[in-house]
Amino acid sequence: MTVHSDLTAHLIARDRRRPEPAGGVDYPFSDLVAGYVADSDGMSFELKTSDERRQRIALGHNMSAEFLRNLGEPYADATGQVAELLAPGRFLYAYGIRYPSGRFEAKRLIFLGRRTGDYCFEDPHWWSRQLGEIARFYRQAQFGGAQPVDFADYRTVLRLGGDKSDHYVQETDTISRLVYGMASAYLLTGDEDFLGVAERGTEYLREHMRFVDRDEDVVYWYHGIDVRGGSERKLFTSEFGDDYEAIPAYEQIYALVGQTQTFRVTGDRRIRDDIDATLRLFRRFFRDPDRGGYYSHIDPVLLSPHEESLRHNKSRKNWNSVGDHAPAYLINLWLATGEQRHADMLAETFDLIAEHFPREDSPFVQERFHGDWTPDRTWAWQQDRAVVGHNLKIAWNLLRMNAIRPDPKYVELAERLGRTMPDVGSDRRRGGWYDMVERQLAEGEDAHRLVWHDRKAWWQQEQAILAYLILAGTTGDAGFRREAREAAAFYNSFFLDHDEGGIYFNVLAAGTPYLLGTERLKGSHSMSMYHSSELCFLATVYQRLLLSGEPMTLWFRPRPDADRVLRTAPDALPKGRVRLSWVEVDGRPYSAFDAEEMTVRLPDTRHDLTVRAHLSTVD
Repeated sequence: MTVHSDLTAHLIARDRRRPEPAGGVDYPFSDLVAGYVADSDGMSFELKTSDERRQRIALGHNMSAEFLRNLGEPYADATGQVAELLAPGRFLYAYGIRYPSGRFEAKRLIFLGRRTGDYCFEDPHWWSRQLGEIARFYRQAQFGGAQPVDFADYRTVLRLGGDKSDHYVQETDTISRLVYGMASAYLLTGDEDFLGVAERGTEYLREHMRFVDRDEDVVYWYHGIDVRGGSERKLFTSEFGDDYEAIPAYEQIYALVGQTQTFRVTGDRRIRDDIDATLRLFRRFFRDPDRGGYYSHIDPVLLSPHEESLRHNKSRKNWNSVGDHAPAYLINLWLATGEQRHADMLAETFDLIAEHFPREDSPFVQERFHGDWTPDRTWAWQQDRAVVGHNLKIAWNLLRMNAIRPDPKYVELAERLGRTMPDVGSDRRRGGWYDMVERQLAEGEDAHRLVWHDRKAWWQQEQAILAYLILAGTTGDAGFRREAREAAAFYNSFFLDHDEGGIYFNVLAAGTPYLLGTERLKGSHSMSMYHSSELCFLATVYQRLLLSGEPMTLWFRPRPDADRVLRTAPDALPKGRVRLSWVEVDGRPYSAFDAEEMTVRLPDTRHDLTVRAHLSTVD
């Protein structure tokens, strides 16, 4: 006892002599600082972060520096050029060691361009090249690089390097998300192999995942199928924990994401018929005819959202069931058809979002509701918590909706979210966007607490990039442009897997990939090709046509039975900003097009046509 007492007394005395560490931390740890160079003296430099803090950074021993590189590009060393690259105003990342004294010693620097003000990802071809690399990764992983595409070999679960697990379930949504990515890759690159994968995937969905209810005149999509031993077992209701044994709206929504994008390319009437039948499903069984919006789940037997079997999902509405129609398929369906009934459905959902989602008690929107639109703040894991990416997704899609049917309330809410979110949802010192936070501030605190962790997910970075690109392109606001650049810089610096290919699911706060459990996977219930490819496709559109004034070309492959009017608008963009400059059909110049409406009058034919549509900004 005497020995222990003496040791305790010694430790207490030692701690009393130890000076208070800077920031209250008395041990070194790895950290990241993102910011703009304020000054440099050859031995150190000062960065100004996005929240206006100043950090002196020493150039440590064994430090390396590199230039940002895209997927498929070799490492580009910048170590020998650091002195001249540390010019005032340059944005960069410094990864290193933070010591108790407050000293930060850099071990790795990432430069976003070769000159101050340059950002590699603003190159006109950056995102399309990235999409091509992602498409090739999934093509190789699922089907082999040069082998025929057989979706019987598709697996939902892919390991980090793209190899398949022994998990045999094929989920409808993940196939559809792969199809979306491949169709988008064809639209940007014209690579026939990508379109072949998209069309075969669409056929597979129709043949194996579709249930046609002729009595009700609707189409349902199975959760998936279990394929093993040459046989398959249909999984009608969801196998996912939040939605177990129910039919969730979001699974039916995302079953359409790839097929709709393929329909934009080919005009396949069978796809349009399936989409229309699924829309009848939404209207007949998910829609609330009295108070508007769509319920999140229905019972698989009675097809009602009000059954006790649904447990915590009984009579509920949420962002996914109301708002996710727009980005997943409905805006693309409107782009492909121009039909006003689709614009009407979009307007109804966004009017409901503008009315019910913003709350005065929090900067974050409310995401879950009871049937009467009263907030649901007790649901499962969400409680009274905000998914940061949903707020950004709403801002992004409000401006797309405003381009279809202008309404000041859409713009007001989009800009409000755009100006509010950085301080409450992003990491202002390291860069990137957090996952989930408490909607309410805890007593005595000035920052919203993180719910799970400080990791950052790939899809939430996508929402930030697209939200701020379209906000900047629509409003011309320099602050939004800066947010777009910083979000794209973090994503491209830390989410691209240069070793195995594809995109990481999550990174830690300081940008290191998080590779545990399902979050080390490249294919899972949550992850396939959709969000990464959607980002590449729409970042190309917004960067080129709304911000840089660069033209772009899209590829289409309309079938002989497709509508003879091809609509080539790349997205819902502000009216009068973009025009169709020239068209080629089967490699020859073609003049039957409307430049302002961006439509092409197709010739009658017995074979598929290859159409190139060249779009440019209006001076």
